[in-house]
Amino acid sequence: MQSLERGLAMLLAFDAEHARLTLREAAEATGFSRPAARRLLLTLEALGYISSDGSTYQLTSRVLTLGYGFLASRSIHEVAERHLERLSASIGESSSLSMLDETDVVFVVRVPTHRIMNYRLSVGARLPAYVSAHGRVLLANISDEALDRYFRQAELLRFNSRTCTSEVQLRAALAKVRSQGWAMIDQEFETNVRAIGAPVRDAAGLVVAAIGCSCHAGRVSIDQLSEEFLPCLRETAAAITADLGGSPEGSPGRHRTPPQQ
Repeated sequence: MQSLERGLAMLLAFDAEHARLTLREAAEATGFSRPAARRLLLTLEALGYISSDGSTYQLTSRVLTLGYGFLASRSIHEVAERHLERLSASIGESSSLSMLDETDVVFVVRVPTHRIMNYRLSVGARLPAYVSAHGRVLLANISDEALDRYFRQAELLRFNSRTCTSEVQLRAALAKVRSQGWAMIDQEFETNVRAIGAPVRDAAGLVVAAIGCSCHAGRVSIDQLSEEFLPCLRETAAAITADLGGSPEGSPGRHRTPPQQ
């Protein structure tokens, strides 16, 4: 029982402000001796809950399995769908929720409209993160290290004359998204398609998903998208976040790091 208690204490020593810990820092954070802290870290590393670069330690995505039972009882998909249904009914456009998977966003909830010309996306569809409103919201809220890794891995293709493929410009755009709390894409991926996105946070204040709506550029102007649709979208994001036990503003400095594949 004591070993279990100590192991959990070590896992809890890691947080947004202490995503990486040296052996000395881990010992100080838990109050354990360095030998004891080292044994715990090595055990947790062997079990796959912690990884090390040789000098520092950090949590791995496997720690998420510890909370799976609780999360499964209140799926984000379930929570989001009813809110997105109301959003789509209100604005008359399709809406969706997506999550970041390596360099893409994956749509996990989709509420389509019955328009003849509806944007062609379905649950399970993937888009390059840098050219989607959902993706820019998610990229804007990951750690600096994760963002660096993203740009090392992502292939920044040009889909049309509007597509931004400059890492410098994309980083500036992501900084703006992080500051203002939402993203807009104007025909950067597919001509005649505009989209906006906003973050969804969990109880810890971390951005775990993004919601958004897409529309035909000939039907919805930039002004209408920002003045009419955006307030509804942000209100919906706040409602989903509240249902997940989080705060719309989140916690400063806390960002999600996508799991290593």
